[in-house]
Amino acid sequence: MKLPIPLDMEPMLSGPADGIPKGDGWEYEPKWDGFRTLVFRDGDEVALISRGAKPMTRYFPEVLPAFRGLRESQVVLDGELVVVAKDGLDFGALQQRIHPAESRVRMLSEATPAWFIAFDVLAEGGDDLRKLPLGERRKRLERLLKGVKQPIFLTPYTRDHPTAQSWFERFEGAGLDGVIAKSWDGAYVPGKRLWVKIKHQRTADCVVIGWRKSNDGSSLGSLLLGLYDKKGTMHYVGHTSSFNAAERKELIAKLKPLTMEIPESEWKANPGRMPGGASRWSRGKEAEWVAVRPELVCEVAYDKLEAGERFRHATRFLRWRTDKPPRKCGFDQIASAAEFDVRGIFGSK
Repeated sequence: MKLPIPLDMEPMLSGPADGIPKGDGWEYEPKWDGFRTLVFRDGDEVALISRGAKPMTRYFPEVLPAFRGLRESQVVLDGELVVVAKDGLDFGALQQRIHPAESRVRMLSEATPAWFIAFDVLAEGGDDLRKLPLGERRKRLERLLKGVKQPIFLTPYTRDHPTAQSWFERFEGAGLDGVIAKSWDGAYVPGKRLWVKIKHQRTADCVVIGWRKSNDGSSLGSLLLGLYDKKGTMHYVGHTSSFNAAERKELIAKLKPLTMEIPESEWKANPGRMPGGASRWSRGKEAEWVAVRPELVCEVAYDKLEAGERFRHATRFLRWRTDKPPRKCGFDQIASAAEFDVRGIFGSK
């Protein structure tokens, strides 16, 4: 491809903040929960490149014709690939799109087609636009995508802080992560965390049901967490690993007296509820872990519970809850956002 931007360029990044920044210099956008993707188009050639510079083109064949249909034959776009399900964004379904079998790729492209949410244009007609201020790049992006239809969407933006705060609260029901704040006059700087991300953060009291060993097997890697459902059945929901070396040593001593064996019958009856059991998250991998009696409770911070089953990312350990009975740690403490149709974010249904 003869484009002014290399395919292995690291995209511009964002750093976390506790609140949405105020001021005339900011622009705000919804924070999409998908695969960060750079789109390179040069004539009929289209390449989808992940944040880690990995080629993604073969996994999403359904979006390629739309990029070839853009009015500009040479363009580089920055955005997010997402999969939209009935109840909002479905990151689990998006993960399943990365599959080695060509037949599986074709089937999933029809069963769970992806959308591309564009939020920046980095090159157009052979011109490198990265040094232009965001406000100018946004105007060019709007002209380029005027009248564009699914599967390409132009992300909305606002310069109004109260509107951004409203988005942060309402769009969570569509599965979005939060809000991104960007400098309206800022250039696009690859690899630098000059944008600001404000993500939803909540806390939950979880039961420690085991611990996973470190990669070399010599220490504790993470604590495994569980929650009870309404029937009193324990479910594995994720892990927390924010401990230093001394704390890990203390934890092993604390957990050793609680070590227990899980009956083989329980493994076979509920494989998806176990930390090493088969599930769409485990992808067939089974790391070595040690089960413990469900007697310890800890409070952790998390950003999202995926599909109401497991924490998306590693949680952050906050404190031990010696005052709380393990049986009181249920899914009922997980807040559910009011549903919001993803299509409503673009002003359509």
